[in-house]
Amino acid sequence: MTKSNPFEEFAARMRQAGSSEAAIRSFQNNYECLLAGHTGLIPEKEILPVAELPRFENLPAASERAPQALAHTVLVKLNGGLGTGMGLEQAKSLLEVRSGWCFLDIIAKQVLHLRASYRIPLRFLAMNSFNTSRDTLNHLRKYPDLGQPADLELLQNQVPKVDAATWQPVRWPAAPQLEWCPPGHGDIYPSLLGSGWLDRLLAEGMEFLFVSNSDNLGATLDLSILEYFANSGMPFLMEVAERTPSDRKGGHLAVRGNKLVLRESAQCPEPDLAAFQDITKHRFFNTNNLWIRLDALRDSLRANGGFLPLPLIKNAKTVDPRDKLSPPVFQLESAMGAAIECFPNAGALVVPRERFAPVKTTSDLFLLRSDVYQITNDWRITLTSDQPSQPPTISLDPKHYGLVNQLDEKTAKGIPSLKHCLELIVEGPVFFDPGTVVRGKVKVRNSTNLPKSLLAGEYADRTVDL
Repeated sequence: MTKSNPFEEFAARMRQAGSSEAAIRSFQNNYECLLAGHTGLIPEKEILPVAELPRFENLPAASERAPQALAHTVLVKLNGGLGTGMGLEQAKSLLEVRSGWCFLDIIAKQVLHLRASYRIPLRFLAMNSFNTSRDTLNHLRKYPDLGQPADLELLQNQVPKVDAATWQPVRWPAAPQLEWCPPGHGDIYPSLLGSGWLDRLLAEGMEFLFVSNSDNLGATLDLSILEYFANSGMPFLMEVAERTPSDRKGGHLAVRGNKLVLRESAQCPEPDLAAFQDITKHRFFNTNNLWIRLDALRDSLRANGGFLPLPLIKNAKTVDPRDKLSPPVFQLESAMGAAIECFPNAGALVVPRERFAPVKTTSDLFLLRSDVYQITNDWRITLTSDQPSQPPTISLDPKHYGLVNQLDEKTAKGIPSLKHCLELIVEGPVFFDPGTVVRGKVKVRNSTNLPKSLLAGEYADRTVDL
């Protein structure tokens, strides 16, 4: 390493680990942003709210020509998460959703249904991390009709953690694997290029890419959206949803100059927080369901030297996340939705909330397993027909439900009927008896640490003290 080239040791380590040049250039861009002190802040005075956008419900139904576009589409699911926050030690997509099926089972069945319905060999890729690759590929062997597991994987890169004291690659001989981290889902772009998948897909005649999170089963490959995107000529389309009070702390879409831009909470200066959280002003948030024209992505990567200049996300951690006394590090990441600013004439489409149903907490899983959602004959997860357009708000006591095994234990006899529920708050250890129905806004409190059961019956707009 020389003082004139502080990145040299990072590049050498990444090449030794087999990283592609695209991955190295992308990480170098993030590292140079770190050195330059880029904050990524977007003040309110630099942006304008997004006034109106096209809406899903106004799109025409898919025509008989839609399958032609489907034949040139690749479906990618982001599948790099372990779900450690919920106590999991394997790919989160292997978590049971209902009836013995996990996320990955339902995704596989969706793909196979589309192939059979339209007689098209729809290309499918799971973007795995080094942590989820083995579990995922082993599980996909259950579905030989999908293809060879090795042909179903786009492997996410890994990058060195930056020592916060020296700003060089951290060293941790006790567990060398902890010296590396995933670079966020913005890594999909250099991963596609560096792995050779981008050139391969283009050579196969693929034109469109639809990418979404594997834990969001609402994000199906919708033919009416595909046809709209294909006919629009847009290089990039983001599905957005209306913000609600529960979304006020999350990122939003805005206009900067003549381009759409995402502003995340970490990019908002503190004096502008009130405006940031004003959902009547900034009305739309990113669902992380993205449509991308592959030739436009190739051209943009070439124009930028093999990477997209996405805003830096600097996460301050310790090298061993379980040991708060281990050396402080920076994990340099990026978000794929931020690429909307990299494409002239990129667009956004307002979609129903049911296309955004990710599972980030056990409260989300509790809701997804309930009668609020149903599995259709084509393996889509949708709100039941008598369900309002917005699912209820669920808040389960994290002390007693934060881990999947805690949730499974307390719902072993079943989950209450929530079809007519607006909000359910549970405080303390509560087991649910079969035949329980929740209507309106209900709070259930058990102020002791001794588990108690909510007996079968109907509970409407009340607080229940056990």
